[in-house]
Amino acid sequence: MPFIQISIMRERIIILDFGSQYTQLIARRLRELHVFCEIFPYNALPEDYMSSNGIILSGSPFSVLDANALYADLSRFAGKLPILGICYGAQLTAHQMGGKVSKTLKREYGKATLSITTLSDPLFEGISNSSQVWMSHGDSIEELPSVFEAIATTEGIPVAAFRSKAQTLDAPYYCLQFHPEVTHSVEGMDILRNFVMKIAGCKGEWTPASFIEETVNAIKQKVGNGKVLMGLSGGVDSTVAASLIHQAIGDRLTCVFLDNGLLRKNEFQSVLHSYRNMGFNIVGVDAADDFLNELDGVDDPETKRKIIGRVFIEVFQREAKKLTGIEWLGQGTIYPDVIESVSVHGPSVTIKSHHNVGGLPDTLHLQLIEPIRMLFKDEVRRVGLALGIASDLIERHPFPGPGLAIRVLGKISRDKIRLCQEADAIYIEKLKEFDLYNKVWQAGAILLPVQSVGVMGDERTYEYTVALRCVNSVDGMTATWSDLPYEFLNVVSSEIINNVKGINRVVYDISTKPPATIEWE
Repeated sequence: MPFIQISIMRERIIILDFGSQYTQLIARRLRELHVFCEIFPYNALPEDYMSSNGIILSGSPFSVLDANALYADLSRFAGKLPILGICYGAQLTAHQMGGKVSKTLKREYGKATLSITTLSDPLFEGISNSSQVWMSHGDSIEELPSVFEAIATTEGIPVAAFRSKAQTLDAPYYCLQFHPEVTHSVEGMDILRNFVMKIAGCKGEWTPASFIEETVNAIKQKVGNGKVLMGLSGGVDSTVAASLIHQAIGDRLTCVFLDNGLLRKNEFQSVLHSYRNMGFNIVGVDAADDFLNELDGVDDPETKRKIIGRVFIEVFQREAKKLTGIEWLGQGTIYPDVIESVSVHGPSVTIKSHHNVGGLPDTLHLQLIEPIRMLFKDEVRRVGLALGIASDLIERHPFPGPGLAIRVLGKISRDKIRLCQEADAIYIEKLKEFDLYNKVWQAGAILLPVQSVGVMGDERTYEYTVALRCVNSVDGMTATWSDLPYEFLNVVSSEIINNVKGINRVVYDISTKPPATIEWE
């Protein structure tokens, strides 16, 4: 089912992904420069690529000399648009356009010092001649194609950067053997800025205000006099998406907020109240029994997600049948959902199923509208603030689509959900009390399928363990555990154990993402 590609951007950089772990970082850096960019698989250049300002070729775990190397026909765009090849992108350029690439005896990985041989080049304007850069490659460029010339070296390699010679290509073509997108390349952000601004001609006009204006206008044009149905979760993503649609079409948007019995304590009532205050045409549905009856005794995490997804569709369809004239389905899908669900090779190994990528449109036979599909989480928040949405909704921590079903490890039961709700409520309340809630990215309590011996008063207990998870992140793609004060952890632990009968032990999770995920299931 087709979706609306919301927001017709005035300027755009295309990033062709060859499978690098750093590809998303390139996108992040360009977004920080207020330049809109999109990631496409290396073999899926969009038909409208000529309307873009430039193309960036990412790195890759492959070697251009491998039999299974990822190949893109560079002749399609070389000389037509400004190009920047990074690492594998540079090697592919040299290899495909008549140069010589060879394997090195040892992989070059780590910091290097850049020596710029052509200081007047616009790519290096304002860049120090001994700038620290980050290398990560196993191949080296021994000979450049005849249409290119070297413009920088390092102590380890003779060709650290090169460009197309004057009068050889109709559009500038640059390549870097290092990674400007990582923070270890100290002036990497400035190099990227020089490419997108000075060479590709971008102005950095992509701001929350411009995004809102373009998105609202696009929705008006596409939807026309039609009606939109949207399920809300209470999270920032669906809230911002619904606000954009509501701003475009008003009460022709009908929102449905389901209580699946897996929300935080008292969340259904409080969020429903907030939505009504925002002027949404909203329907609140108590569907807790529908979900909890199906989940009773289920312990496999992927099975939990599939049950929740199926029941959500069933309940949502039931509510949708009560409405007439609906042509469109709104969803709060964001860019990390899309990135994690699709790789450069097509569907990749499933880490977890995303509940909000696909599904409902096919069953409801509605056209899909995803206003924030191209935004990272921090960008969603900035757009929400620009829309005037209350800060308590915008600053709410992310909450998993399957809710507490994946924070109760092992078999699901109503009593375990209650224990998790009670522990989580105390945890979140204390984070706010200690002025920590808005200083971390996400926090939640996880009920473990572990019972242990405890002593309360003169009585022996044999009760559950709860793990506290708290991380700092920008967009959820990576995360580090939050260094919470011991005083706070002591207070939270005591409050949970003393007030939640059934829990006698509290532990704190100090894992990063990767290798762990933010949620435990």
